[in-house]
Amino acid sequence: MDVKVFKTFLEVAQTRHFGRAAENLYITQAAVSARIKQLESFFDSALFIRDRNSIKLTSAGERLVGYAQVMVNTLEQAKNELALTNNKALQLTMAGTPNIWDAYLQHCLSKVTDAFGGYGFMAQALSREQLNRNLIERTLDMAFAFDPLKSDELVCKQVADLVLVLVSTSPCVQEQALADKYVYVDWGTRFASEHAERHHCAVPPYLRTSTGRIALDFILDKAGAAYLPLSIVEPFLASKQLYRVADVEPWHRPIYLSYRKDSSSLEAITKIQELVKEIDPLTAYSLQQIGQMR
Repeated sequence: MDVKVFKTFLEVAQTRHFGRAAENLYITQAAVSARIKQLESFFDSALFIRDRNSIKLTSAGERLVGYAQVMVNTLEQAKNELALTNNKALQLTMAGTPNIWDAYLQHCLSKVTDAFGGYGFMAQALSREQLNRNLIERTLDMAFAFDPLKSDELVCKQVADLVLVLVSTSPCVQEQALADKYVYVDWGTRFASEHAERHHCAVPPYLRTSTGRIALDFILDKAGAAYLPLSIVEPFLASKQLYRVADVEPWHRPIYLSYRKDSSSLEAITKIQELVKEIDPLTAYSLQQIGQMR
């Protein structure tokens, strides 16, 4: 089955319109219809319900979307890697959770790309579940996460420590910080259990979020407090936009690197593993600029 057929299906599923899908793909509407009919014949299932003024996915079509996305993404990555191989370059795909990018991995990426001449890199922000799945499916070379990824097929090693500090938009003590507009950031499953133990008497947080950048923007705009990486908040501490909560100790969170035991890029991954151990986490460049401009 030609990957173009699945690309066409995904475009129609997104636009819900055969004409707009044809325009976006630079093909005729008849070609779009023919490709959808080819898919429906192959799976022996209707994929769309065609009303006069709208197009909706059938239940079979809804189920196919995920599979089609995986197939298109996998084939595109294979195409890119083969193209790089023909040019005598190696592509390395690295990913981390969104929190890790701002707090650690963005600076690491700059250093790693400088150290590996002749290599192509692909950088992605993914959930912990996606990291694990993509490693198993061989569409990812390296994954960085706050919790170890567990699988018999994977190697998982701690490569760094991230220092979290409780900060507030005004000088205060712990009780005040946790009682007024406290933003809880998801720094991993271990953090969740330790947080519950450390602050078992605290009131429920004002806001919960999966990323430190959301928490940072929120408290700078609305006032409040949050546990954030020292590497992220340093510019804001220096400019007195944020303050360390004085009676709360720093919190060290490990960062883990995971990769397949049988990876074809094992030599490069091992070198990167040693390199990132020596890199101090620094604020992502964009956050440095924000801290200076405010």
